[in-house]
Amino acid sequence: MNQEKIGEFLKKLRKDNKLTQAELAEKLGVTYQAVSKWENGKNVPDIAIIKEISKIYNVNVDEIISGEKTKKKLDKSSIIISVCFGIVLLAMLITIIVLSTTKKSGFDIKEIEAKCENFKVSGSIVYNKSASYIHLSPITFCGTDDEVYSSIECTLYEKTGDTINKISVCDEGYNVNLKDYLEEVKLHVDNYKHVCDNMDNIEIYLEISATNSEEKVTTYKVPLEVSKSCVKIK
Repeated sequence: MNQEKIGEFLKKLRKDNKLTQAELAEKLGVTYQAVSKWENGKNVPDIAIIKEISKIYNVNVDEIISGEKTKKKLDKSSIIISVCFGIVLLAMLITIIVLSTTKKSGFDIKEIEAKCENFKVSGSIVYNKSASYIHLSPITFCGTDDEVYSSIECTLYEKTGDTINKISVCDEGYNVNLKDYLEEVKLHVDNYKHVCDNMDNIEIYLEISATNSEEKVTTYKVPLEVSKSCVKIK
């Protein structure tokens, strides 16, 4: 998932539809700053927002995620054949082949959310036949810890039985509090290894470690709940 490519695509779509960032933000119920971050490649809208954007711009969800419009193939069934029956059958066969090779596989979506009361997390796992992605954004701290830490880092883990694997690491923050740090966190994972129907026995969680000026480390474990059903988007 290329954030900069998605951002450029979203900017072009907005301009093609003659909308300002403020006008689009009002339609989506977000701030214009959020729209600006998407278009500058600093963040990616969550899947629910992407669905709304696809309706506004009349494009497919997979086109937004890939950052480009799908190139349309020549529809050979529109060619008028006025010769013998054998040539007509050949044209029909060519049409069937073209349609079968250009048919979109669509995406399967699983929603992700935080189960910890001090953190609000929304995101998704996106699958198709050739690739899969994890996207977490936004991540919001709802607690009362206002301390400015010398460094903060976060890591996404998966646990299966007694086995723990590191999935991804966020960019580290310096001299910042938890709320401001998490507002800037962009967590994306390309080519996640699991398919959409085998997540039931896998625990996913976010671990946030904050180190103060005295080298004392405060660690937060944020369990993430993954929806059981896969939603197919064509």
